[in-house]
Amino acid sequence: MPFLTPHVPQADPAELLTRPRQERLRFLAEFWAEYGFGTPKMVHTIYIVKLLVLYITGGVLLATLTSDVGGPLAVGRWWDEPIVYQKLILWTVFLELFGVGGTWGPLAAHFKPMTGGVTYWARPGTIRLPPWSKVVPFTRGDDRTVFDVVLYVATLASLLVAAASGGVQVDSLTAVRPEITGGLVDPMLTLIPALLLVLCGLRDKTLFLAARGEQYLPALIFFSLVGTVLSYTDMIIAAKLLVVVVWVGAAVSKMSAHFENVIPPMISNAPFVPLFLKKMHYRSLPNDLKPSRLAWFMAHVTGTTAELVVPLVLLFSPSWQLTLLAVGCMVLFHLFITSTFPLAVPLEWNLLFAYITVFLFAGHPAGDGYGVLDFSAGWMLPVFVAALLFFPVLGNLRPDLVSFLPSMRQYAGNWASATWAFAPGAEAKLNQLKKPAKNQIDQLIEGMGYDPDVAEMTMQMTTSWRSMHSQGRGLFSVLQNYLGQDYEAYNLREAEFCCNAVIGWNFGDGHLHDDQLIEAIQKRIGFEPGELVVVWAESQPIHKKTQEYFVMDAALGIVERGTWKVADAVAEQPWLPNGPIPLTVTSRSVTPAHPRETTS
Repeated sequence: MPFLTPHVPQADPAELLTRPRQERLRFLAEFWAEYGFGTPKMVHTIYIVKLLVLYITGGVLLATLTSDVGGPLAVGRWWDEPIVYQKLILWTVFLELFGVGGTWGPLAAHFKPMTGGVTYWARPGTIRLPPWSKVVPFTRGDDRTVFDVVLYVATLASLLVAAASGGVQVDSLTAVRPEITGGLVDPMLTLIPALLLVLCGLRDKTLFLAARGEQYLPALIFFSLVGTVLSYTDMIIAAKLLVVVVWVGAAVSKMSAHFENVIPPMISNAPFVPLFLKKMHYRSLPNDLKPSRLAWFMAHVTGTTAELVVPLVLLFSPSWQLTLLAVGCMVLFHLFITSTFPLAVPLEWNLLFAYITVFLFAGHPAGDGYGVLDFSAGWMLPVFVAALLFFPVLGNLRPDLVSFLPSMRQYAGNWASATWAFAPGAEAKLNQLKKPAKNQIDQLIEGMGYDPDVAEMTMQMTTSWRSMHSQGRGLFSVLQNYLGQDYEAYNLREAEFCCNAVIGWNFGDGHLHDDQLIEAIQKRIGFEPGELVVVWAESQPIHKKTQEYFVMDAALGIVERGTWKVADAVAEQPWLPNGPIPLTVTSRSVTPAHPRETTS
């Protein structure tokens, strides 16, 4: 594939757009199976340069030049210096919260401009989404105020100040590791961004999730307690528990039929995987796009089993050789994910976890006094385990209450998700919102010079991608049933992409574009009945066999609720050749403005 030239579907875009929608879905899903989004390797090169220059080089220079660890080239000296570990986490949180970490650039639907994040969150008047405004004082409303902007900028500044500060000596560190020269980041300097991040999250859940607060906030809290509540050894063991919960939580969430459907389209979109290997992840292209046995093996052996067993080996192994083998496995695991360039592009996160694996488990083996039974006080182990498991357990039982990020269900395929259906001409109304980026289709046409038909075909690639996942079959089934004869007339959009353009960030979490966001949009725009119809589905609870959905008309509110069986969704092809999967409607509000009562 040429460096500058994308792979494109071999069809005339104008002619393709005249075909029935399910036929288009099939054609584009077959294309995705072989070429993914068809992105030219130039785009991936931009991400690689960003990783090498901004993230790795910038982070190492910041961490080493501001600490007594021998300078950036003395890797053998600083690789296990705890202050470098702390500062790389601070640097990562800063980049994520700024908006140039995950969910950045064209692979995350930021075509032009490539950056969301700060361009939205440092701008008064953009939409914010408070998580618990009914119970938390001073968080009501959905307008970003000057106070919100000041709070956000202060959080960014506090992270940089902590990352650029010199180290302080802590007695418990000197006692167990007298060779360490860098010390630790001043605990107070890590407490301040931790508190500010919580305040930001209470005002706007998007900021907390964008900073990956579910993983980095506990680490910042551990850092801030060293020298008072925790010893250095306690901090390391607590940090080990944190990353193991992340790994094991993700592994448990992947023990479902959803995850098998994630692997083939992910591998298909990987830029450096040969075509023959991509095809091997499907049963029989082009007629059967269900996951093959190889995809099952990749999902449940090299994926789920490895992510469950290897972290437990790292946590409990007294053997140095076995620990090193397990460290190597997890480093390769994260490097492989990085190489696939998944759509939310959490590349920095994966590289950081590869380094954290080496620092925590090779630099502090369990057999050297850093095992889970080596806490300085007996209460610490049960308290830390309970605190770290609370949201993963709750999120698996009640996914409606917890984002899939604190639930530790990343990339499990079991996502809250949605499709937005616009009546002809209605999508353009979103550009009335106060936001620095236009809708993606306008970014493609006006910013990148795409022909309108090519731009539309490109946008429909994203809905075909969604159809390749289990919940996509449910979403399109609901849309067909609800819209009826108008199904062909509507423009369908992947909700994650719409969300990116409206609030500046999305990581695949449907809770960022549920009824709360639709209500905020409707308050500002005022869609007419039938102009914007949203089908939204919640994740599958771990103890149930169904997913719940609702249909929302932006002008009328939620007009239908129901469920579908996950087994029915998994059993179907992306293009639903047998028609919509069976649905159970639990409530329905039919009005004269119901789209099925109108003509297109």
